[in-house]
Amino acid sequence: MNILIISTNRSSLPVPVMPIGACMVAEAAERAGHNVKVLDLIFERDPLRTLEFELTRTSPDIVGLSIRNIDNNDMQTPVAFFKDLIPLVDIIHRMSQATVVLGGSAVNLMPEELLFYTGADWAVLGDGEVFFPKLLEKLLSGETPEHIPGIAWIEDNDFRKNSCPSSRISNGCLTPDFHRWIDVHAYKLRLSTVPIQTKLGCHFKCVYCTYRKIEGDNYRLFDSESVVETVKRFISQGLLDFEFVDNVFNSPYEHAMSICEGLARIGHGIRLQSLMLNPLFIDDDLITAMEQAGFTGIGITAESASDNVLKGLRKGFTAEDVCKAAHVIKHHKLPCLWLFMLGGPGETKATVKETLRFAESFIRPIDVAFFNIGIRVYPGTELESIARKQGLLSLSSREMLEPVFYVSPEIEFDWLIKKTRNSVNTHMNFINSNSISLPFLPTINRLGYRLGIRPPLWRHTRFVRRGLRVLGIDS
Repeated sequence: MNILIISTNRSSLPVPVMPIGACMVAEAAERAGHNVKVLDLIFERDPLRTLEFELTRTSPDIVGLSIRNIDNNDMQTPVAFFKDLIPLVDIIHRMSQATVVLGGSAVNLMPEELLFYTGADWAVLGDGEVFFPKLLEKLLSGETPEHIPGIAWIEDNDFRKNSCPSSRISNGCLTPDFHRWIDVHAYKLRLSTVPIQTKLGCHFKCVYCTYRKIEGDNYRLFDSESVVETVKRFISQGLLDFEFVDNVFNSPYEHAMSICEGLARIGHGIRLQSLMLNPLFIDDDLITAMEQAGFTGIGITAESASDNVLKGLRKGFTAEDVCKAAHVIKHHKLPCLWLFMLGGPGETKATVKETLRFAESFIRPIDVAFFNIGIRVYPGTELESIARKQGLLSLSSREMLEPVFYVSPEIEFDWLIKKTRNSVNTHMNFINSNSISLPFLPTINRLGYRLGIRPPLWRHTRFVRRGLRVLGIDS
């Protein structure tokens, strides 16, 4: 069959992300004997016209819509990405008889809502590279696919889905050959990195988190040597910038250490980063190993420096653990991006001040602190239950496609905005969601690449903000 897989993501903020899921599914479908084309819409000036051309050229039997994000997770300036889907589906139905299949991380979060919204025929949940070829096999033979694991659909106006067991093809690092499917050079010009996963699953129990819903709550570790070989393969293709996109890179600790030790043997001037480190598992040995491996930046998902909030978020670590991580970072040269989430359960004026005091006292000038206000609420999370019990949420799950956010009822939203903004305005290495949603940020990325700057751009936050301030631009 002719298969057209569309990467629907159009957002390049703060940097464009290579569509790893769409490319992996494309390779799996090709291995199953199908003719496959990936249409990446991220850099298309006229995506609808491009789609029309591709439908005419390929005459697909199946069109897969790979949906990365439902929205931008920004309470202050929300953007609903899912609304871009209807024009795409309308064109597909108008110009072809293709079966429409949804997939991607967003679909795993809200499959029922997206199926009803788009009117698509099927949705693939879980490990798409496993279940999508099985769906194609059934459709090709004319059989009903309703008994395939990991498949969801609407029948008689009711949502149906089959469980999706963990069934990855191997324990090796599964990363597609991006060059075959997308314009890798266009991503490089915008300071993008090659995304690599070293494992799937998450056993932490954060109240807001969706990773367990997407990947499961048990770790599926990829062999560390296969991760190293994957990096070597990309190096041979001229790629040197990599980001480990695990939900928590340094857990299990031993697995992260094994990968770092293997990467340290490569050399070749690779530049690595991971923005998802848990402060509980940060020590001198790990940071030293990461420096030797070639890491040029790391991110620590502290979320808060207040025990009350950390407990409310069910982070599994304490404010003391956050401080210990800061002391470790202080003794190394590796740049660090600290990620904070303000407004969670238990947040008060006092806890906000605790977190800001920590940031102002412990975060080095060469490092960066990012403050996000409000937490996106997704159906099926513990945060949804908390919001409903507190009387903050009465919408049905289908109505939650439109961005819905949680802010602690114990704090005034306007005060929180003002307090955070004051701190950001007086510290050039502090940023908020406004800083990473500047419409000209893609231009800054391209200019930075031409000037010889390499990822991650956030290392240069102080200089970028000072330059913008000279130009009279609030960042």
